[in-house]
Amino acid sequence: MIQLSIAAQDKLASVLKDNPDLSAVRMGVEGGGCSGFQYHMSLGPCERWPADYETAWNLYTFGDLKVYVDPMSEMYLDGVTVDYIDTIPESGFKFTNPNVKTACGCGKSFSV
Repeated sequence: MIQLSIAAQDKLASVLKDNPDLSAVRMGVEGGGCSGFQYHMSLGPCERWPADYETAWNLYTFGDLKVYVDPMSEMYLDGVTVDYIDTIPESGFKFTNPNVKTACGCGKSFSV
């Protein structure tokens, strides 16, 4: 199960509202980065993307916000909280993941 902070929900809802062709979020984990895995988020239409016909994506809803997570990423995202931070030194989505064993110095990739 994933959690989105109110700030993350508000930011995603704002981006989707400003882009009428976009209506849902895809979230997952992919290989890469210096520690092995990295988080991935993309926006698209609420209808499932073509590759989704081959894989049953899990749907999470936060009010009107729809977040799809692929089954392979589900085990790496179990218990993750996504927040949105907007401060002078940095701005963006921050993933807090209880499954992470090590992370790289930049905080963009991790291993489990």
